[in-house]
Amino acid sequence: MTVKLYTYDPAPNPRRVALLLKYKGVELDAEQVDLTKGQQMSAEFSAINPQWTVPALQLDNGEVLSDVIAICYYLDSLYPEKSVFGKDALECAKVIAFCQRLYVDGLAAVAEALRNGNPVFKDRALPGALNVPQIPELVDRGHLRLDAFYQSMNEVVSGREFVVGEQLSQADIDLYVVLGFCGWVKRSIPEDCEALVQWFADMKKRFGE
Repeated sequence: MTVKLYTYDPAPNPRRVALLLKYKGVELDAEQVDLTKGQQMSAEFSAINPQWTVPALQLDNGEVLSDVIAICYYLDSLYPEKSVFGKDALECAKVIAFCQRLYVDGLAAVAEALRNGNPVFKDRALPGALNVPQIPELVDRGHLRLDAFYQSMNEVVSGREFVVGEQLSQADIDLYVVLGFCGWVKRSIPEDCEALVQWFADMKKRFGE
């Protein structure tokens, strides 16, 4: 199966895929779609992914996957060595559930603060083809959500090397990416979240960053 990845390395959702590939030692044919230049809105990319989001994975039959968790699951199945979706069906379900939790409670909270407060995202408060006005009040709500997110994730990783199971999974990759994404709104892990601070440092070494 031949696939092509449309991505933008600095952005958080593309990083979720990139770190999966790095962990597995897999290289794909990839093309950068520069979000800072609005390339996701070009006619060329719109024909590939009308949702104007990256990453997008184009299969050799012309189909395109544009949801990150679907891309990760597909690539994990395509390159099954060192699976990041667990050792059995139950563990896989737990990984996917935790990734969804991270997306809603973590990544979306950062995006809420970022996209509603940064003038770069004027009328682009949500990703996609629809122009959505910013709501400045949501900046504070995003930060409030992050306060709770840090505390809950500190409890999750306390006494644990990995989020789900006994080996690295997509849940670990996603948590690592979200914690890094917090820097985009000038947030870092609070000092009182000692377990999470240590977990993030260990994961950073694991990925050689």
